[in-house]
Amino acid sequence: MEIVYVYTRKRSEFGRQCNFSDRPAELHVDILPDPTQALNFIERNPCDTAIQCAHDMSEHEVNTERFEMEVRGINHVEGGWPKDINPQEMEQTIRYRKKVEKDDHYITTITQLGSVMEHCIKQNNAINIYEEYFEEEEELEGIDEAPSAKTINIFRDPNEIKRTATHLSWHPDGGRKLAVAYSSLEFQQASKDMSYDSYIWDIESPNKPELILKPVSPLVSLEYNPKDSHILVGGCYNGQITYWDTRKGGHPVELSVIEHSHRDPVYKVIWLQSKTGTECFSASTDGQVNHGDSV
Repeated sequence: MEIVYVYTRKRSEFGRQCNFSDRPAELHVDILPDPTQALNFIERNPCDTAIQCAHDMSEHEVNTERFEMEVRGINHVEGGWPKDINPQEMEQTIRYRKKVEKDDHYITTITQLGSVMEHCIKQNNAINIYEEYFEEEEELEGIDEAPSAKTINIFRDPNEIKRTATHLSWHPDGGRKLAVAYSSLEFQQASKDMSYDSYIWDIESPNKPELILKPVSPLVSLEYNPKDSHILVGGCYNGQITYWDTRKGGHPVELSVIEHSHRDPVYKVIWLQSKTGTECFSASTDGQVNHGDSV
């Protein structure tokens, strides 16, 4: 006799979401092994099994965007001098020292630092009388080494059409930067595609110029202002004098009038050691020496 039971459910309950809940485990079927099935298998003896206790690892590579670094350093050689004092001028430095030494605060500071310096000097004077300090000096006296030079960095003109580096000017504060003027001095040999740009290079970053100077005509000469290192003066191929302020970018801040400029390329410009520090002289092959002021 066959027993049939029909489960019925409403049509609206079809496709409903299953709801799961936690409950204890239940044993529904327990089938014992059949001993006769063992005749169909062969026992493997010995049995070798490899076991790896370490976790499974996968290899993964990630390539991030390249981070471009820029080096900016400060080389402080002369200390404590104001902007209007040129450290290379002995008269200005002596006059400024006398002015500072008359200040009461200066005497108090020197008195306080004296005890500290005295302690350091006494430490330096404590020497070992049994140590030979100058043993190697006698051996090195007879060695004569040939003079040699070492290439540290090479600064290349980034333009496709190469030009002549006509003038170099070191940064007045320790020589950390180098201003280079580029132009073609051959008469009527400059092509239309030749760039007019000149550059300021950082000694530690030869791959990219720190600042691009954009004159109206190729620069033949270029000089830093010894009193204000942000100011530069340049002599152009067309005879004009150009001034730059590096804080305002690479475009000129002042340009001499053509009517009062040279008729030939300006091969030399120099700054005058004046009180204002803004006056300069320029010389050209047209036979003229002009006096200019950047103010």
